[in-house]
Amino acid sequence: MKKDFQISVLVGFMAGVLLLPTLRNLGVQFNLSSVAISIVGLTVLTPAGYAAAYWLSQWWPVMLQFIKFAIVGGLNFTIDLAVLNFLIFLSGISVGYFYTAFKATSFVLAVINSYFWNKYWTFHVEGAPQAVEFTKFIAVNLIGFGINVSVASAVVNLVGAPPGISETIWANVGAVTASVTALFWNFIGMKFVVFKR
Repeated sequence: MKKDFQISVLVGFMAGVLLLPTLRNLGVQFNLSSVAISIVGLTVLTPAGYAAAYWLSQWWPVMLQFIKFAIVGGLNFTIDLAVLNFLIFLSGISVGYFYTAFKATSFVLAVINSYFWNKYWTFHVEGAPQAVEFTKFIAVNLIGFGINVSVASAVVNLVGAPPGISETIWANVGAVTASVTALFWNFIGMKFVVFKR
């Protein structure tokens, strides 16, 4: 438990740092408070979630694995948002085909991160990456990719930002909605298809 707890602290810290570019692009003023809330908040909340799941795993053993998956998912999510917002910031474009291309790019980078964290930490699969395992991982994530990018693009390009909400904020609403939608598919696919023992 100690090693997993320490890993959850590290992941929380990394997610807090990666959240900063997203906050910057959303117009949050950078000051000591916003940086502390992002970094310290996630550094504290992530291991707290792990500790709660560890306690719950007495009755539901799958909870520990699910919380690790969710923690890795949180890191992937912040990578996804950080890359997406960085590309929006660089280009000034937050709708249309470019948004879809940006979202696809950010998702792929988050998926690469996901493979290694889930293989070695969440599901404890030893050994070097294997072609069959990675092929299954890609297949599950292609479905997750379809769900993620389709939902995000539908929210942004079909539903559109309501009056009074900026397109940049709405682009992030689309990304959040997509990630939540794909979370359960990804856990089931990883547990029962990719990293099945």
